[in-house]
Amino acid sequence: MGFLKDFKTFLFQKDIVMLATAVVIGAAFNKIVTSVVNDVIMPLIGVFTGGIDFTQKFISLDGRSYETLDAAKEAEAAVITYGNLIQAIIYFIIIGFFIFLILRAYEKTKKKENVEEAPAPKGPTQEEILLEIRDELKKQNS
Repeated sequence: MGFLKDFKTFLFQKDIVMLATAVVIGAAFNKIVTSVVNDVIMPLIGVFTGGIDFTQKFISLDGRSYETLDAAKEAEAAVITYGNLIQAIIYFIIIGFFIFLILRAYEKTKKKENVEEAPAPKGPTQEEILLEIRDELKKQNS
């Protein structure tokens, strides 16, 4: 029974719950980024590059020339799909950029919270200053 209790304690630690939440949000975020890349950015890149569809870019390793990637796969040819690598790099850059923006906004909110929470440094009270002056005068007169 100790193992199950330890496992339950492990599962419901604050860090684990936060990690699980982050994974779920990350999966949903991935769908958004995939849509942005496929539906917005790649068509724009295609316009700038003259209609190139990177997902169809490949190198056939058997020395033959194929019209499309599907034709090469149908012929069971070994291919290097470098276009998919280019698209994955674009995904990575976009995800990195979005995460940068989110973390930057998060850091700004943390800085504001810290500024609001930090009390202003207090100096000596008027009574304390007067007591110090009195003590100094006593020392000088003695």
